[in-house]
Order: sequence, then C-alpha cells, then structure tokens
Amino acid sequence: MSQPETPRLSPNGASRPLGHENIMFRHFVREEDRTAVVRMCRETGFFHEGEVAVAEELVLERLNKGPSSGYEFIFAERDGIVLGYACFGRIPCTQSSWDLYWIVVSPRFQRAGIGGRLLSEAERVIRDLGGTRIYIETSGRQQYRPTREFYEKHGYAVAAALEDFYAPGDPKIIYAKVL
Repeated sequence: MSQPETPRLSPNGASRPLGHENIMFRHFVREEDRTAVVRMCRETGFFHEGEVAVAEELVLERLNKGPSSGYEFIFAERDGIVLGYACFGRIPCTQSSWDLYWIVVSPRFQRAGIGGRLLSEAERVIRDLGGTRIYIETSGRQQYRPTREFYEKHGYAVAAALEDFYAPGDPKIIYAKVL
C-alpha cells in the first residue's frame, strides 16, 4: 500500500522558518542527506556502525522508493546545514499507529530546542496523516538516560521494557504517546 506524500509546508515545498533562529523544516530527502545523517549519528557517539548503516539505508529507501518506502523524514536546517532530523513511519497492519525510528540532533546544536521542535513537527505530520499513537524504542543503558528524559518531558510514557533485549543488561524501553 502506498503511503501519502507528507504534506508540504508551502505550495512549492520550501521550508518554513522556526522563530528567530532561522531554523527551517524540510520534508523531503536529498542525496546529500545521506552524508548529513551518517555524520550526525556518528558525532553523537550513541550509535554503533551497524546502526549508522541502518540510518543511511532508510535515507536511501526514501530516495529510491519515495512515499512507498514507508519512511517519512523531517530535517531541521539553518543556512543550508542540517542540524538534526527525524525519521518515522506508519506501523504496518495498524490503523493509526506510527513508529518514530530516529531523532538525531548534531551534538553542536543540542540543548537548543531543536530536538523538541523536530518531535513536535513529526507529531503534527503524523496527526495530519491520521495517526493517533506514536511508539519510540530506545535503550535502557545509563548512556540513554537523557534520551529517555527527553521523551518523558515531551509527554511519552513507558509502555514496555524488554530486559536484555539488545544485550545482557541492555533492555529495550518502548515509549508511547496518544496524540
């Protein structure tokens, strides 16, 4: 089943400014986003090379298949530089549930509200596309504590914890939010 194209923010598909920082949201993927996604994922120090490869693969899927890939993207940029991005998609075989697969902000731009803005924009798009629930998976390791606090600050609640999921001592924490 083909996914509908993400609604454009302007008639010509241009980005929209976010306040006084001149940060723009872009809802389409360009070839050069592969490099930006890989760079940001590596810079955070949170992801191993296999995970970085998956992040790049999702960009390629969207480039090659368009909306039928099932992956939606939002890029936050300023002056043509990608500062962060979110990747999400409808969960197959559900009526209105969505997964947030990735939300990454370059460490140079973290703690400036970009992640929260990306998350809010992803929620808006999902709601506009008929979504009613969002699920997010993350690690239970201590390193991910700020990530879990970020989700909780934005209204997500723990829906499940799967012990030793990623590795012994590394549970998968699943968050959920009703839109």
